[in-house]
Amino acid sequence: MTTATVVGGGPAGLMAAEVLARAGVAVTVHDRMPSPARKFLLAGHGGLNLTHSEDRDAFLARYGSSAERLAPMLEVFGPQDLRDWCAGLGEATFVGSSGRVFPRSFRATPLVRAWFSRLADLGVRIERRSRWTGWADGGLSFADVDGRQTDVSGDVTVFALGGASWPRLGSDGGWVEPFADRGIAVAALRPANVGLRVDWTDRFADGFEGSPLKHVALSVRGRPGPGGRGDAMVTRSGIEGGPVYAIGSTIRDALDAGECVLEVDLRPALTVEQLTERLLRRRPKDSASNWLRRTLALDRVGIALLRESASGVLPTDPAVMATLVKAVPVTVSATMPIEKAISTAGGIAWSEVDDALMLRRMPGTFVAGEMLDWEAPTGGYLLQASFSTGVVAARGALAWLER
Repeated sequence: MTTATVVGGGPAGLMAAEVLARAGVAVTVHDRMPSPARKFLLAGHGGLNLTHSEDRDAFLARYGSSAERLAPMLEVFGPQDLRDWCAGLGEATFVGSSGRVFPRSFRATPLVRAWFSRLADLGVRIERRSRWTGWADGGLSFADVDGRQTDVSGDVTVFALGGASWPRLGSDGGWVEPFADRGIAVAALRPANVGLRVDWTDRFADGFEGSPLKHVALSVRGRPGPGGRGDAMVTRSGIEGGPVYAIGSTIRDALDAGECVLEVDLRPALTVEQLTERLLRRRPKDSASNWLRRTLALDRVGIALLRESASGVLPTDPAVMATLVKAVPVTVSATMPIEKAISTAGGIAWSEVDDALMLRRMPGTFVAGEMLDWEAPTGGYLLQASFSTGVVAARGALAWLER
C-alpha cells in the first residue's frame, strides 16, 4: 500500500494528511507535542478567524511579494472551499462585520474535535511526542520523549513544521539547519504579526497600558505603500494590534535600515484642512485637552499620545496641531522577540519548490504552511494560506506517486 509521512500536526500538515488519506494513501502524521494542532487551538481562544470574505484582488494583496506564487494555490482551495470544508465537519461559518469569517461556535475546539474524528475514520495515524531529527538512509529519523530514535520510510513526505513563533506550542524553527545543510535556501525566520517596542515615558505607560487607540491609521515615515487601519493597543513596552501587523514587513525594512518612525493618524477620515477648520473653534477658556476633546472628539489616550510625542507641550496653532494629529510620530526601537510573535516571516525560498510545492533537490518531498517564505497579516489570511498550501502539497504528492 502506498504510504505517506506528514511531519507536523498543524493546519497545513493535517489538511495534507486528509487529502492524501482520501485518495487511499496510508498516512502517518508525526508531531512533537503531546497533541497536534495546539497553535490552531490557541488561535481560536479569542474567536477562530478562519479566512476573509473580501474580493480576490484585495485578498491576494495581503500576501505582498508572495501573492503571485500563492494565487494559484488559493484558486485550488480558497475561502469558499474552506467554508465548505468546515460545513462538512458540522461547523457552519459566518461573515463578521469586518468581513472576517468565523465558525458559528466561534471556537476552534469543536472543529478540531470533528476533524480528528474524520482523520481517524480515514485511517490516519498520529504519532505524538515524535520529534523529527533529520534524514536517515532512505527515510526520516524521529525521536521520542526519551530520546529513542526510530527511522521511518515512506513513498512520499510532506513537511509542515511551521515557523518559529509560539515555540512552546510546537513550531520552534528547529528544521532550518538540517534543511540548510542539504543546500536548500532558507530565508532567516523573523517575527511577523508582532508587537513593537517603544520607549514610552513612565507617565504614559502607567496611565495607558492596555488602552486601545481606536480607528487609527498607521504608516511608516518615509516608506510608501498602504498603511494599517483599525484599533491598535498601547502596551507597557510598546504598541500592537491589527494596524501594526498589517505593515509588519515595512516596519522590519525600516528597522533594518536603522530608523523606524511610526506615524499614527488619529483622525484618518478627516484631512488636515478639515481638522484645522474644527480646531479654529477653540474657546478662550478651553484647556488643550478640552479643546481637542470638544473639536476633534479625541479620547484620553489619543490626547496623551499627542503630549507624549510633543514632550508634554502641545502646539497651540490649529494648523500645526492638525498636522500633528494626522501623523503623531512614535519611534520604534525593535519588534518584540519571535517567541511573542503570532507568525513568522522567512522560510524555504520559493525558488526551491515547484508549483506542486515539491522540493526541487528532493523529489518526493513536499513542503507546506509557514515553512515557506511568505507572510500575511492576521485576519484569516494566515490560516487560509496554510490550509491552501497543505492541499496543494498533498495533491502534488499524489500526482508524483501516479507519475
